[in-house]
Amino acid sequence: MRDIGVAFIACVLAAGSALAADEDMSRLAWLAGSWAGTADGIEMEEHWTPAKGGAMLGVHRDVKDGRMISFEFFRIQATPEGIVYFASPRSRPPTPFKLASLQGRHAIFENLQHDFPQRIHYWLDAQNVLHARIEGANDGKSASEEWAWQRMPVTSSP
Repeated sequence: MRDIGVAFIACVLAAGSALAADEDMSRLAWLAGSWAGTADGIEMEEHWTPAKGGAMLGVHRDVKDGRMISFEFFRIQATPEGIVYFASPRSRPPTPFKLASLQGRHAIFENLQHDFPQRIHYWLDAQNVLHARIEGANDGKSASEEWAWQRMPVTSSP
């Protein structure tokens, strides 16, 4: 009987922890959705799931001249160390970037030990345009890249 009580308490604590994780992740709800943009002839798409189970999942794809030229998988997850962004470009092992700042609809994730980038910014501006920026030192020089995407219209399958 004692084992059942301990198991019940463990389940209640785990459920409470999952609810707290979802509450923390809900502060990033503005990121969820499908986004698209074009720059220098490259069509870009980025898709983020809503927060659920303490995590958001994302995928990015770049297409040029009808061919995919790059892709990346993402995960933002509530961990015991805080909210962490995991980036997996071209299916490489994930690199963690810990949430350093979240002010309204502007999130900054950092990993100062990573080669490049060391910081990843996401923000949603007043015109509902999603921006992403990576920055840090690259070969000893300050470097950055920035993108902007519009929300994609919702389409239904035929």
